[in-house]
Amino acid sequence: MINVWTEQLKNYLDYIQGAKNVSPHTVHNYRRDIEQFIDFLRRLKPGAFTLSDVDTYLARRYLASLISSEYSRKTLARHIASLRSFCRYLCREQLIDTNPFVGIRTPKLERRLPQFLDVPEIDALLKLPPNTLLGRRDRAIMELLYGAGVRVSELTGLSMQNLDMEEQYILVFGKGAKERIIPIGKMAVQALLIYLRESRPLLGKKNAEVTDALFLNHSGTPLSDRSVRRVLEKYVDMLAVHKRVTPHTLRHSFATHLLDNGADLRSVQDLLGHVSLKTTQLYTHVSSERLLSVYRNAHPRA
Repeated sequence: MINVWTEQLKNYLDYIQGAKNVSPHTVHNYRRDIEQFIDFLRRLKPGAFTLSDVDTYLARRYLASLISSEYSRKTLARHIASLRSFCRYLCREQLIDTNPFVGIRTPKLERRLPQFLDVPEIDALLKLPPNTLLGRRDRAIMELLYGAGVRVSELTGLSMQNLDMEEQYILVFGKGAKERIIPIGKMAVQALLIYLRESRPLLGKKNAEVTDALFLNHSGTPLSDRSVRRVLEKYVDMLAVHKRVTPHTLRHSFATHLLDNGADLRSVQDLLGHVSLKTTQLYTHVSSERLLSVYRNAHPRA
């Protein structure tokens, strides 16, 4: 009865895309995680498992198989969360009586402090893009990632209508399609204006179809998340810092530098689009550690 699982997976993905407004990235992860579980059932007993056959014992057995595959704690937790959510949907649709993944404890995640770049490193990074067609675009991208603290998916989702250059803010759609308005600083505004004036019109002409996307690739089509990561990687390699730097690192740097300079936690939470203040509080630990390091290195009696 594996085909029943596949059919209900499709229904579930349609549901979370429509009713829950989850991001395409989340939908992709859920699909992959649940399909992996369906493959596990198929290997155990091809075609034999109905929806109601899966119990807590089988759920634990699946978790054990994931652990034996040496997945990270974070990946294990995501797998269980995906399956718990899927089975919650099946319960709501009265297709199963109980959720077999409710009793499965997710592995405790190690709390890792966000990595960030120092202000001099940020300054050096943002000076690297050349004054070329794509260089002007790249600088605008990095200025916005750092200057507004947006997620990479939020950046690639920006349209021309999401910009207000006069009032100096952008409108982004975050997780769960939640809107938020973010002010942008003069350096980001300047980089955007140069890109909009000197690069975007030329990039747009390379594509027969008109697009409203803010950031375009060399073919004139909307830039993807992966392309943004590649853009940043290129300049990070040139910078030669001994840190793993991703678009999210610039977001972390944005939050850390705000707190370092006296911004209150609630305001930073709103700017980042965090639902929970606990998520934002991670950055206070980073700032506290920096202060402690400064004290120990600078005070004669530390």
